[in-house]
Amino acid sequence: TVGPVMRMMFRTRVEGIENIPGTGPVILAGNHLTFIDSMILPLVCDRTVHFIGKDEYVTGKGVKGRAMAWFFTGSGMIPVDRDGANGGVAALMTGRRILEEGKIFGIYPEGTRSPDGRLYRGRTGIARLTLMTGAPVVPFAMIGTDKLQPGGKGMPRPGRVTIRFGEPMEFSRYEGMDRDRYVLRAVTDSVMAEVMRLSGQEYVDMYATKAKEAA
Repeated sequence: TVGPVMRMMFRTRVEGIENIPGTGPVILAGNHLTFIDSMILPLVCDRTVHFIGKDEYVTGKGVKGRAMAWFFTGSGMIPVDRDGANGGVAALMTGRRILEEGKIFGIYPEGTRSPDGRLYRGRTGIARLTLMTGAPVVPFAMIGTDKLQPGGKGMPRPGRVTIRFGEPMEFSRYEGMDRDRYVLRAVTDSVMAEVMRLSGQEYVDMYATKAKEAA
């Protein structure tokens, strides 16, 4: 119901969709510019994309809260309390379960939205997931979503959005090394380098959360 309206509103242009395998576990890893990224990504994929979202997205009250819960659960979001003491572990284990079921898991390695449109250092959860499950990583880039919803808040305005998917990346040569922090960093940086190439963003070698704290 919502999909056709959103496609017309955002005029999505998709490049490289054929790079997403038709079956089996896949990790989609990309940049994160604004709130609507997680609404647009599932629209352009033929397979359901499962991703982690804040549990507050499905616990809201009133008509708006119920509408948000209906949309996000219907589009594949799995609510997790990421602010709790074990939030990171819960998110990682949820992603692993989805991949072991042969599904697609979407992740933003930066861990949060970019505060200024630049691409920030990736967190190594993406590397642990691909090494633990053997799932290939398909990098992607969201282009233009931050222009339609600056700051990630408020109603987005209509406009053109491009989503660019790169070729699958596999890291079987590092099998069994998901505890090696040097390997995890190398794998993560390889994925982020490809996301940077696809997006054309300037890269900043620090975590986005640190940049937000310093602002």
